[in-house]
Amino acid sequence: MSSRVRIVNLAVFVLCWGLLAAPALSETRIEKNLALAPGGQLLVDIEAGSVSVTGGSGSGCHVVVTSSRDDLDEKLDFSFEESAGEVRIVARRKGKSWFGSWSFRGKLRVEIEVPERTEIDLDTSGGSLEVDSIEGDVRLDTSGGGIRVTRVRGEVLADTSGGGIHIENVDGEVRADTSGGGITMHDVTGDLVADTSGGSIKIRGAGGRVEADTSGGPIDVEFAPGNSEGGSLSTSGGGITVTLDAGANLEIDASTSGGSVRSDLPITVRGEMDKRSIRGTLGGGGATLKIRASGGGIRIQER
Repeated sequence: MSSRVRIVNLAVFVLCWGLLAAPALSETRIEKNLALAPGGQLLVDIEAGSVSVTGGSGSGCHVVVTSSRDDLDEKLDFSFEESAGEVRIVARRKGKSWFGSWSFRGKLRVEIEVPERTEIDLDTSGGSLEVDSIEGDVRLDTSGGGIRVTRVRGEVLADTSGGGIHIENVDGEVRADTSGGGITMHDVTGDLVADTSGGSIKIRGAGGRVEADTSGGPIDVEFAPGNSEGGSLSTSGGGITVTLDAGANLEIDASTSGGSVRSDLPITVRGEMDKRSIRGTLGGGGATLKIRASGGGIRIQER
């Protein structure tokens, strides 16, 4: 046997022995049951990890924390506090390097079940946020992940610097802001605001006034039947498509520097016709719908 073959066999043997001798990676799990009656408030403030909250028909707050690390207690200090009408969950880092920086290398997830009637306030510096089936106001803030909200009766405030936002079936007002992804909303009954510098905006079934602004993609907004609340739509990174009820009563002010403006609906135009702009009245007039695009065309179409 050549020396080269012997060296290769020895390397394989050492690698296999190392894998067999190394301890298996373990997972940390923390489980808590806290007192929380319907109508209370949940506050979560963690410096790493993702958080998901689901509302249910019972009472109490059930928390499950899982981590891919087996030394979670050496990295983060968790506190679980319960008081009259409130549960507070906080995770703070332990220690820092000589340069003052700190990072959590590993997967951390906090899953929480609360009564359906609960106000939610979630804040994380390093993961995604999810909320489902809640009757109460919801505030979400993350610096490092996406946001998903479904089936909420209340006001929703969602802010992220590092991901997309998806919001669906909300009976209330919504404000969504991201610097790092697109925004999609389906079936929001109240006024909504969508602002992104890094993606497209797509809205379906908007029940109130719509304010949408992006510098990084197109805008596509469908207003709910009978919606005449108007709004403001603006993009410098694509075109805009607006779908309106034929019976809507609006003042239309649409212009683009990156294409043409077309309307499938009968708009009574004020002033001279211009392929890059339309200003006029839809139906009996009313609130103003302002549409501005600099990176594409504008189309106004019927539901």
